[in-house]
Amino acid sequence: MAKAKMLVDKNFKLAEVNKRVYGSFIEHLGRAVYNGIYQPGHPAADEDGFRKDVLELVKELDVPIIRYPGGNFVSNFFWEDSVGPKEQRKPRLDLAWRTLETNEFGLGEFAKWTKKAGSDIMMAVNLGTRGIADALNLLEYCNLDTNSYYSNLRKSHGDKEPYNIKTWCLGNEMDGSWQIGHKTALEYGRLAAETAKAMKEMDHSIELVSCGSSSVDMSTFPEWEAVTLEETYDYVDYISLHNYYGNAANDTEDYFAKTQDMERFIQTVIATCDYIKAKKRSKKTLYLSFDEWNVWFHVMASDSEAMKRKPWQIAPHLLEDHYDFEDAILVGLILITFLKHVDRLKMACLAQLVNVIAPIMTENDGGAWRQTIYYPFLHASKYGRGVALQSIITSTKHDSSQHTDVTDIEAVSVFNEEKDEVTIFAVNRSVKEDALFESDLRSFEGYHVIEYLALENDDMKLTNSIAGEKVAPYARTDYEFQDGIFTTNMKKCSWNVIRLGK
Repeated sequence: MAKAKMLVDKNFKLAEVNKRVYGSFIEHLGRAVYNGIYQPGHPAADEDGFRKDVLELVKELDVPIIRYPGGNFVSNFFWEDSVGPKEQRKPRLDLAWRTLETNEFGLGEFAKWTKKAGSDIMMAVNLGTRGIADALNLLEYCNLDTNSYYSNLRKSHGDKEPYNIKTWCLGNEMDGSWQIGHKTALEYGRLAAETAKAMKEMDHSIELVSCGSSSVDMSTFPEWEAVTLEETYDYVDYISLHNYYGNAANDTEDYFAKTQDMERFIQTVIATCDYIKAKKRSKKTLYLSFDEWNVWFHVMASDSEAMKRKPWQIAPHLLEDHYDFEDAILVGLILITFLKHVDRLKMACLAQLVNVIAPIMTENDGGAWRQTIYYPFLHASKYGRGVALQSIITSTKHDSSQHTDVTDIEAVSVFNEEKDEVTIFAVNRSVKEDALFESDLRSFEGYHVIEYLALENDDMKLTNSIAGEKVAPYARTDYEFQDGIFTTNMKKCSWNVIRLGK
């Protein structure tokens, strides 16, 4: 039988969990904006055209920061077209996704929407087809309250108070040959460094994210990080990581092992950052922003064909992966991996939030609903705030087709001192057997089990839909908690949330 033991001690503190680890992403892509978060005339639309049913689901997730407006879209984005009177805005061809962008929804609308959603903005600047001057103009428009052109332009558009956006991405995936304005590492490093210097001269309070590699599989990884950081290290606060995962081979066992690759990705980027820190004799520590991550593979082939055959549509159905049960387990494993690295990983963005590879889906003429991956993200966002603990775990292991020494149980714990609660997130990723899970919580004297939530199913391909949620958590009561030792039989292929409090 698979089994694991976990020692959870409140004194073994790794780091405070930055709430921005539970960020997300809205790009002008497919139905993320139009017929997603924004749909004037819909029965659920408010006075600004924002879908209230979607807003409620977003607020339930408690997403602290949302990246905008891309993604690949940003590399040919003319932000000036998206502000001011709507009748004067220019429609543009989006070369990234071969669609027509009407600019009916723009920067001002997004600022208003995020305020209603209770989220901050992570703004991306176009370093593909544009550069330093345009980044400065955008920053002035968003953040300054001065008697100057772009600040006054925002005020003339009805927003007297600045948006005060504190987190900015210096372009997007500039290492990728698919990117409009793709650059070599040195070209991007020089441009990003000079843009960063100028932006921080205008607003000292902002934080900047330099583009890292687009995935762990890029041929230039990790040389891209080393070369670009030689230029940007002194001027930026984070470097980005992007990666998507899929099960195209229909090999569930190996699919669940892919967070081993994510682990190596994170560790390699940290090592590269620290190499540049040592080389520069710097006292500054650079942090990580995993600002694109998710499962993405279900509709790649059909999307590619659709963009070739029917270009320049407005808000077509693109990247609308319908997630199944095993995707939810993989998302849970990713979130556990993040929490194990919160000493250096300070931000992350689930890509994306609505309709496009998203936990929330909408019907154009109907309601909104939760995909399977909604629940692990919800649980982590609600209960994974506080201090991540350096838990000691031993687990039985197995090999998959492409990975070796794969732990049957992956787990992490978070202590919320303010609420006097400790939460264990655990996944049994064995596809063959249940696991005996035992956790020593004796340092939490006087605590009791608040609840034990689980996602379990024998059908790995089960999905949710507007008709109902076939994949949803339920409360388990078949556990023992005696003398500070928690014991349960953890079902195979399951996501588990064990909450204890005083």
